[in-house]
Amino acid sequence: MEIEIRTSQRVELIDITERAQSILENNTGLLAVYCTHTTAGICVNENESGLKEDIVVLLETLVSHGSYKHDRVDNNADSHLKAILIGNSAIIPMENGRLSLGTWQRLFFCEFDGPRKRKVHFMTIHQ
Repeated sequence: MEIEIRTSQRVELIDITERAQSILENNTGLLAVYCTHTTAGICVNENESGLKEDIVVLLETLVSHGSYKHDRVDNNADSHLKAILIGNSAIIPMENGRLSLGTWQRLFFCEFDGPRKRKVHFMTIHQ
């Protein structure tokens, strides 16, 4: 299963928990979530606006938009480096057709080179 995401900012975290939940049937097992882009990622964290801003600030502090060798190709090396830090996938347990996330946990698509049209793939692994 694949979903399309349209991002609106260069760097943003988009909660895709409900979209992921909507594809599940009444199964128990694992949900594999995979991002096919080298300048975006997938993570699980809390959907609180201050925390999302803190994550963006942290990534900007660790990897600023600057002078990297890859920038001579398309000026987005920082986006690739941020994606490496976040990662491109997540595995989430599911029980009776529901994601087994913690109380505050949400699934995020992380954009680092937007705005763009992106794809995220889901695969369920049944128990």
